[in-house]
Amino acid sequence: MTIDANIIIAYLSGDEAVIEAIVEWRKNGQPLFLSAIVEAEVLPFPSWTAEEKTKTVRFLEENFIFVSFDRQIARIAADMRSATKIKLPDAAIAATAFYTHTPVVTRNLRDFKKIHDLDVVTL
Repeated sequence: MTIDANIIIAYLSGDEAVIEAIVEWRKNGQPLFLSAIVEAEVLPFPSWTAEEKTKTVRFLEENFIFVSFDRQIARIAADMRSATKIKLPDAAIAATAFYTHTPVVTRNLRDFKKIHDLDVVTL
């Protein structure tokens, strides 16, 4: 599973459905991928204390497989943007899903509906 930023935010906000899903996937050994773009979207919350940010970084590192936004993924994202005109963060997340051969897990299907052959799981 490639996890969208809104899923991480929902988890950190205490959303029970999201927490249960992630706990279940982890328990079953399901690989959970996190695009570098998602970390860049999640980590800059200005109201967090240093301790909250440290806990969040630890949570991300301990529970998700980090996927760098490298040249190959950037080119997949560029092709998607050219074909669909979606925003770069959404294209980067979708490209990560294609690269890892996993579905995108999101709360916002609208962001990904223009991308053909992308498997999307909504929570």
